[in-house]
Amino acid sequence: MDEAAPGSGDNGRLAKARLSFLTYDAFPVGDVRRPVLASWVRSRRWNLPADRIDLPYVADPDLDLPLARSATPVLRRLHEHLAGQPISVILTERNGLVLRRLTADAQLSRHLDRVHLAPGFSYSEQFAGTNGIGTALERGGPMHVFGHEHYAEDLEDLACAGVPIKHPISGKTVGAIDLTCWRKDAGSLLITLAKTTADQIRAALLRDSSAREQELLQEYLLAGRRSGDMVLAVNDDLLLMNASAQQTLDGSDQAAVLAHAADLLGQTGTDALVVELPSGRRVRMTCRRVPEDGPGSGAVIQLTERTAGQGTTSVRAHRPPPRPELPGIVGRSAPWLATSRAVDNAYRAGHWIVLSGESGAGKVALARAAHRQNNPAGSFHLVDATDASDHFADDLEAELSDVTVQALVIRHAERLGAARLDELVGALHSGRERRLSDPPWVALTLTTGGSNGSDLGELLTLFPITVDVPPLRHHIDDVRELVPFFLSQLSHGDLSCSAEAMHQLLRSAWPGNTAELHQVLKQVVQHRRRTGVIVLADLPADLQAISRRSLSQLEALERDAIIRSLLDNNGNRRDAARSLGMSRATIYRKIHDYGIR
Repeated sequence: MDEAAPGSGDNGRLAKARLSFLTYDAFPVGDVRRPVLASWVRSRRWNLPADRIDLPYVADPDLDLPLARSATPVLRRLHEHLAGQPISVILTERNGLVLRRLTADAQLSRHLDRVHLAPGFSYSEQFAGTNGIGTALERGGPMHVFGHEHYAEDLEDLACAGVPIKHPISGKTVGAIDLTCWRKDAGSLLITLAKTTADQIRAALLRDSSAREQELLQEYLLAGRRSGDMVLAVNDDLLLMNASAQQTLDGSDQAAVLAHAADLLGQTGTDALVVELPSGRRVRMTCRRVPEDGPGSGAVIQLTERTAGQGTTSVRAHRPPPRPELPGIVGRSAPWLATSRAVDNAYRAGHWIVLSGESGAGKVALARAAHRQNNPAGSFHLVDATDASDHFADDLEAELSDVTVQALVIRHAERLGAARLDELVGALHSGRERRLSDPPWVALTLTTGGSNGSDLGELLTLFPITVDVPPLRHHIDDVRELVPFFLSQLSHGDLSCSAEAMHQLLRSAWPGNTAELHQVLKQVVQHRRRTGVIVLADLPADLQAISRRSLSQLEALERDAIIRSLLDNNGNRRDAARSLGMSRATIYRKIHDYGIR
């Protein structure tokens, strides 16, 4: 149960508590509800501004999602019942992206536009701070946020009640319903009404679930009742596991089971397999397609645990693929794997290390992955020298002295002046002496070409090993794995890349390295395509053409105009030339010069 919402008499104390929190001053903890304070802490950790709203925007939210289709009649009925009331009804995706907003009150509607609580904007807590939508999704349960409880001061005049919407079959969060009104009009029934609406949307989703999903669910329940086996059900949008499977299979085992099931479904005449999972557990696997044929089929998977002495008559034994070198690190090329192993070896040996490479190459990601591999329960801290304050050395020494800190990464040390470098060296010496028996692992990242001319010699004597992190262009084949990995993060597994678009991504030099690739894909997801297959036309204009030389700003504008015209004219060069006022000979020459495909 949430604690009671603050009453009008608490507004003054709450406003003072929020100001004290933002200025790092002490305040009575009892003045702020526990879930709100926890959200404030998360918001500050994300370095969100408290004095403004700055949100990502998607121009055309996908309203053809099952959630949007099922919820629309429910939202319209509620909106009609609230006619004349200053209450806005808002539906979002599971990532906080606003899909629909129904508001009867013109003044409230204008205010919500000003704070971007509108379709296309994401009110995830990661972007908007403490709010009814984002905090409910972050906590996984109902949440009301009133007035000064909001992290961003632009939201202080509002009250909102958000409730996550769970899929009736998978149980996964698919979105959220939020009711927002003026703070002065908020009442205790706001959260109750939001919960009731979420239940109605969930019921509508169940009614609208396809017959195939219903059949898959029934077969899954029957399989679980017939035996004590581990049972899973899977299709394109769904993954169910009974209690036995959840308690027995860890994440790597689950991934291996799904990979083997895909192989099994693609074969004919194979009824069962005996597989050895990454945990070392041996299981007999059967896999049955439901329905038996046609598009959109799912599968019911049954696993029976086997002991080492049990034979494998009539089945074939399979071994799972090897685990990745480091958790969360993507790429199998030789340069990247060699770098990963070097960082991992340094961590295991306790050697402090310098990670040197271009901006965006993945230096911090490698350090974090090595820590997760070797000390997943330990605390990992990141210090950015570009944010160094007057107390930089004292703060760093405190980090090193904190026994809970097991790994520390100091980035951008090359940007420090001579005086700050001396302070850094002193803090590292002092921190090491204070924890001789249990020293933290420290990594220093240096961006090549980013030095301000300061002498790093004395600092580098503390780090016996330097590992050069290769730029992406030196392990370009890893783009084939990085693209689906990033897309699964950005689109929740609903988006893939066409062969033609992938070929173009492989041709880029990626001066910004992996970080630039991630940013490009994020731009595609936000502004072009969120489901289906990314095609060449979805890529930014500068990636649709790989030029043989650097272009001036005017040339880049001309190249982009030619690409847009070709797209508008379905690739017809004559029509594209006519729309641009060029001759066919000119556009053919420029297409060749600019490397447009």
